[in-house]
Amino acid sequence: MSSIKSETLRSRRTAGTAGGAKKPRQPWRLRLGGHQPIGMVFVSPYLLYLAAIFVYPLGFAVWMSFHDYFFAAPGVEVERPFVGLDNYTSVLTDPDVWRSFYNIAVFLVINVPLTVVGSLVLATALNRKLPLRSFFRTAYYIPYVTASVAVVGVWMFLFNSDGLVNRALGPLAPEPSWLVNSHLAMPVVAVFVAWKQLGFFVVLYLSALQNVPNELYESAALDGAGRLRIFRSITVPAVRPATLLVLILATITGANLFTEPYLLTSGGGPDGATTSPVLLMYQRGLQQGHPDEAAAIGVILVVLITAISLIYRRLVERD
Repeated sequence: MSSIKSETLRSRRTAGTAGGAKKPRQPWRLRLGGHQPIGMVFVSPYLLYLAAIFVYPLGFAVWMSFHDYFFAAPGVEVERPFVGLDNYTSVLTDPDVWRSFYNIAVFLVINVPLTVVGSLVLATALNRKLPLRSFFRTAYYIPYVTASVAVVGVWMFLFNSDGLVNRALGPLAPEPSWLVNSHLAMPVVAVFVAWKQLGFFVVLYLSALQNVPNELYESAALDGAGRLRIFRSITVPAVRPATLLVLILATITGANLFTEPYLLTSGGGPDGATTSPVLLMYQRGLQQGHPDEAAAIGVILVVLITAISLIYRRLVERD
């Protein structure tokens, strides 16, 4: 009798497995709107917002990059002929464009690891029961919500030739000074952006750490694991989805760098050492009157950042 029951259960499992392998495809209405299509109604305002704010400008920028586009007076109809890849050829053979992408690469190499490691370490510390924990959480978040102009003024006061940092260093102070030194200006900008935005990424990691069961930490502590081993073996793997999000957001934010070099180094100085692609787009498109070349730079930047984000995803998922 027991053998008959076991055979019956085995046949049912086999049938269920076979049925799962040949599960019919859902209708396109379910694949598009899910089992609750009313949800599409609720998210439609945001979809319209994305289309108006992001999709249309991106599509228009792509169209501009393939045409001889220039600004004209309102109401004036002018021809903007199709020029193919001429704008891309022009910007890719321009040393200033290559310099701007090199500058942003230096920025990302310094800023992204500093942001990920710093925010994760601070979030882990602030997730513990510490005295004045709420105060420290607020203190780290204040620079992120403070106006960039105000915070930039503080950093210029610190890193000017006669600033507090050089006074503290004395004879060890660099010459020329930080923000007018072609080798040190971009690293200073990268550290400044990491410091200013650290509070936002700390909040992301804190929300991820709330979902890690305390039993894992207690079991590891009972097994004799130290704090560093617990951090490496439990905390880091547990917040891997948040790490992917921080990597992508930090990269996108860094690639769109504009305000900080514009204010800290007076528009990309010294000698273009802090000129970013977005700042160069502003100079080419608005100041020099070549919006078609500026659009080509923007399209190249979007393609590169998309590729980097996909690489991040593959590497994090593989680990």
